[in-house]
Amino acid sequence: MTDEQSRRKRRERVEADASQAARRHRRPARLSGGQLAQRARQELAEITGLEAESVTALARADDIWSVTVELLELPRMPDTDDVLGSYEAQLDDSGELLRYRRVRRYPRSRG
Repeated sequence: MTDEQSRRKRRERVEADASQAARRHRRPARLSGGQLAQRARQELAEITGLEAESVTALARADDIWSVTVELLELPRMPDTDDVLGSYEAQLDDSGELLRYRRVRRYPRSRG
C-alpha cells in the first residue's frame, strides 16, 4: 500500500467517525401535534391498563406538550353510567412522556 493510499484510508475513517458522531448528537425528530396526541393516548393506555376514549386537549408551552386524554376507568351498564378519568400527560417534542396525572374523575353522563 502506498503512502497516498494509506492517507486516503485514514481520511475516510476519520470522516466516517465524524459522520457517526454527528448522527449520535442529532436532536430527535419533532412530532406533529396529531402524532403527539396519539403517542400520549397510547402511553397512558399502556401505563394505566385502561382504555383510552379520546383526546380532549392539546397545548404547547415552550418545548413541552400537554395532552388531555379521557380514559375509561370503570365500565358500567348502561354505558352512560361509565366512570371516566381525565388525564393530563406532558411530552417533549420527540414524544417522550415526561409525566402524567389524573385531573378529574366523573360519570360519563355528567361529562
